[in-house]
Amino acid sequence: MLLLLISFIAGILTVLAPCILPLLPVIIGHSITDTTPSRRRLFVVVASLGISVILFTLLLKASSLLIDIPQDFWKWISGGIIFLFGLTMVFPDLWEKFSFANTLSIKSNKVLTTGYQKNSVWGDVIIGASLGPIFSACSPTYFVILATVLPVSFFLGIIYLFTYVLGLSLALIVVALVGERIMAKVGKVSDPRGWFKKIFGVIFILVAIAIISGYDKKLQISLLDAGFLDVTKIEQKLLEKNDKKDVSINGTSSTDENTEVEDKARMNEGSFLSIKEKNKKFALAPDISTPDGFINTNNLPITISEFKGKKVVLLDIWTYSCINCQRTIPYLNEWYKEYEDEGLVIIGLHTPEFSFEKVQENVEKAVKDFGIKYPVVLDNDFSTWQAYKNQYWPRKYLIDIDGYIVYDHAGEGQYKETEVAIQRALRERADRLNMNVEVSSNISKPENVVSVESGKVKSPEVYFGSARNEYLANGTAGRTGEQTLLVPSSISFNKLYLSGTWNITSEYAENKSAGSIIFSYEAKNVYITAGGAEEVEVEIYKDDVFVKKVTIKNETLYMLIQDTDYGKHVLRIVIPKAGLQAFTFTFG
Repeated sequence: MLLLLISFIAGILTVLAPCILPLLPVIIGHSITDTTPSRRRLFVVVASLGISVILFTLLLKASSLLIDIPQDFWKWISGGIIFLFGLTMVFPDLWEKFSFANTLSIKSNKVLTTGYQKNSVWGDVIIGASLGPIFSACSPTYFVILATVLPVSFFLGIIYLFTYVLGLSLALIVVALVGERIMAKVGKVSDPRGWFKKIFGVIFILVAIAIISGYDKKLQISLLDAGFLDVTKIEQKLLEKNDKKDVSINGTSSTDENTEVEDKARMNEGSFLSIKEKNKKFALAPDISTPDGFINTNNLPITISEFKGKKVVLLDIWTYSCINCQRTIPYLNEWYKEYEDEGLVIIGLHTPEFSFEKVQENVEKAVKDFGIKYPVVLDNDFSTWQAYKNQYWPRKYLIDIDGYIVYDHAGEGQYKETEVAIQRALRERADRLNMNVEVSSNISKPENVVSVESGKVKSPEVYFGSARNEYLANGTAGRTGEQTLLVPSSISFNKLYLSGTWNITSEYAENKSAGSIIFSYEAKNVYITAGGAEEVEVEIYKDDVFVKKVTIKNETLYMLIQDTDYGKHVLRIVIPKAGLQAFTFTFG
């Protein structure tokens, strides 16, 4: 029941979260309009917001329709509604001039207009409902309820969700009432043509522009960087206490990311922990949540819980266009071949970074190309990723015969430590099941492995889409839409330069004319995740020396530069025609 209290506290804390602070003027400003009706208006706005959060959550869990809807859609819907209401507050006569001639008669339109000017309930409902999807993304506890509780216990999930919304609603009411008491002293706040409503109308418009442009996210990041009101850390600490109490739902609980790798991989041979000892030391592994497809399973569903008491499970979280993930696959294939008969099950949890990685046919092709024989589960809605509180591609969780996470590792490397942990878990399984199985102690050395020397790669992963293109140097980072760009005479290290006309979406940049991409990097190998509606052949130059031509069509990872040693160079990609969709640069 500790999670019930945490859910209520999380709802209250959400009001102070940096992602919500910019939106509070909408709640306060919309409810503070006059003396008596404002209370009713406040309660209607908050109630519709709470109901919107609940319905939005249930729709996320019940339907896959929302998976492919880009985040920009919700920004435009919420921001657009707030913007229109702001305009009517700044220009009261504008509302009366709205013409719905195609759907309403002039007479009924006047009734609707009069209803709004008299504090119509529908205006309040629309304002509250439009904020629901935004408020839903500001709390770690909310995501625990969404990803961990609801999939295994709908009843408990609904209780926790209602408790979270109750805390959120009460906090919003208190904040609005305090604001009402302050603003009531100003006087004449309810005058529909007064300066007070015009000020809040301007605030509404500014908030709407911030939501649509994404500036609210930048403000959130600035607040977090400044250490101001980072209430999510409070929630994380509460959730960690909940984990330590082993509050489980049907045998599942969230895992602690700060696993002590060395301690778990090097326990004394022959001394296996009891269930009671494991319960104190490890977390139970959450099961797979709301899968979106299965590969290498004969179209049958697969879970982690079905192997409890029978097998050891290695859960590998990956995505097929990630070079770091690709470099771990030879080891996974080797371990699966070596230890499958000794009780190891590998499950590849494919959690996509880009929309094209949600398409099962694309993942199936990648699985075949990489020679993967073990089961792969599609996690398009990130629900299992969130249940494990994961933040990385790739990430490996080793789950023992009792269902506990006894080892985990983020990123590449530590292959020897991981294999030692697998061997130990398999020996414990053999001991537990009284099986006469000799588990190998050899360390695998797969072929065709590309390793990266630590510290030699000095260039980060670079994104082209507006959601994360902070390295774009000669354009407006964070802005969607077309930009015509010129490359300056001198360029900076680790900065992205585009030439020509580019349409920049949240995930990728697509050239609308002949152009080029220039990047100064320090690494040995260079890769690009790219695609296009039609085949595009590009020319690759390193330090102005022609290297090769690369044909890009299918959305996947392409190798551009493959050197024998690490060094600092300038990459130039010449694109002769429109149609290339560039997602990321990665380096190795």
